[in-house]
Amino acid sequence: MSKRALVITEKPSSAKRIAAALDENSKPTRGRYGKVSFYVSYRAGMELVVVSAVGHLYTIVQKRGGWTYPIYDIKWVPSHRVDKLASYTKQYLDAIINIANDIDEVVSACDYDQEGSLIAFNIIKHGLGETALGKSKRMLFNNLTESELVKSWENRQTLDYPVIAAGKVRHEADWLYGINLSRALTLTAKKRIDNKKTLSTGRVQGPTLRFVYDLESRINSFVPIPYWKVSAETIIDEIIYPLEYKKPRLEREVHAKKVAEECRGKEGKIKGIEGKEERAQPPAPFNLGNLQQEAYRVFKYNPAVTLKIAEKLYLSALISYPRTSSQRMPATIDVREILGKLGENMRYEGDVSTLIDQKRFKPRHGKKDDPAHPAIHPTGNKPGRLKPEELNVYDLVVRRFLVSLGKPFIRSRSTVDIDVNGHTFYLKGDHTIEPGWTVFYRPYFKSKDTPLPEVKVGKVLPITKLSTRRHYTKPPARFTASSLVRKMEDEGVGTKVTRSNIIDTLHRRGYIRSQRLALTDLGSNVIEVLAEYSPDIIDVRLTRTLEAQLDGIESGKVSADEVIDETISKLDVILKRFKDKEVEIGANLTRRN
Repeated sequence: MSKRALVITEKPSSAKRIAAALDENSKPTRGRYGKVSFYVSYRAGMELVVVSAVGHLYTIVQKRGGWTYPIYDIKWVPSHRVDKLASYTKQYLDAIINIANDIDEVVSACDYDQEGSLIAFNIIKHGLGETALGKSKRMLFNNLTESELVKSWENRQTLDYPVIAAGKVRHEADWLYGINLSRALTLTAKKRIDNKKTLSTGRVQGPTLRFVYDLESRINSFVPIPYWKVSAETIIDEIIYPLEYKKPRLEREVHAKKVAEECRGKEGKIKGIEGKEERAQPPAPFNLGNLQQEAYRVFKYNPAVTLKIAEKLYLSALISYPRTSSQRMPATIDVREILGKLGENMRYEGDVSTLIDQKRFKPRHGKKDDPAHPAIHPTGNKPGRLKPEELNVYDLVVRRFLVSLGKPFIRSRSTVDIDVNGHTFYLKGDHTIEPGWTVFYRPYFKSKDTPLPEVKVGKVLPITKLSTRRHYTKPPARFTASSLVRKMEDEGVGTKVTRSNIIDTLHRRGYIRSQRLALTDLGSNVIEVLAEYSPDIIDVRLTRTLEAQLDGIESGKVSADEVIDETISKLDVILKRFKDKEVEIGANLTRRN
């Protein structure tokens, strides 16, 4: 009798693809348990039953007590028992548990990150039992191509317990912070007024809202300051050229007028010509944050939308795993093979031929790395019918990959110094010497040359127009969802996956509004209350510390239990202060609302 293995995937679409990749004939048999599909494949005399979860099938709840705080005693239970919106997950959990009868091996084939590792672990431990853990293994893959999945199957490992532990601690710590502080805020507000709104905060949500608050404070306190600019024009070979005054800003109008008076009606004389060559190296391949920011710049896609599209492209085996921080491509990735496949697509045929002719097979690396996954890159598989927004994101990923293989972009920048009655003006121009990588990134990269005419030192030029204009300094621009994600990334707040979700939560809670993220009165009140009574929760150092601890857990250097104990100790101090100051906190939370 052949051995049987249960292969657990994270999503239904990945179950079908993994089953087809692992079946020796690429024709797995489809079965059903209730409404849930599963697949049976055969490989090397082994029967593989491939079935999916739908994300997390288990969640955290408090063991006892009502809607109060503090709550520290928690347990993991099936999600469908807690959340009505998760009721559909019951059929998937039931299917996995029943299909697992007479199984010799259980294999986690969920996405290789803390979330995916934890999803499979909870199903195996709580759904199948401790015995199943002893015969469980892990597939590790970066994309869903057949070759990658087969290699992952043949090299399956023991469960990645340090990654699981880090994911478990992340969920539990975030639950403890979130549930306790959110209840403290909500209950204190309700004691003041009949407030039906649920307030929330957490170790990532707090600092993120603080970023918006601090920027809003700068905007509100901003006082415009006037300044003046002097500009001029000249004519060379019947073409008008703008001239820039050496001081781009003059603080007093009298100074600007004096320059204008002394230069008006005078001629200019070229005193010097300086040219320099600038080389711009190709950008590195995308990580998730870069992709979200670029998709917003080019297409105005919200970061959460971009992530959703990227995940669909990944599940279609068109790109590598998108939830990565890396801007690097390891040597194990066959760049030549990917180029060969992309070259079969008419859209990229010419660009690929150029790179192959130039023997450009080594991508440029960025600074950021991710030990689990490489930078986002195309697999080379030819896409079928994609929606316009899916094709847009796919094209961005492909072109950024091609760009990373390109030559430097070389420009020449020239400055002509012109003396006008003792005052210096500049005539500036630039032109492309070598377009390099930019040819692969059109239409997402635009560069307009401003060539200079042939001039020599000593040449006299007419000054045909001279003017002064008053301007005002401008306040900083409000965050967009994209720029706030970038701020969170720069400050080490949140993860590549949770950042866009946190921004959506701030919208839902009524703390921020509009696409240009404006702070509401409620959002302001929450931050000011937390700043006075719980400053740690809005301090980036708290979340940075936990992220470092999670990295330590994943590397086996930090104890998971110690991190949870430390979390509870910190919370205990904060929540006792909330209890003591409920009247004052409630009054501050409800003002202006």
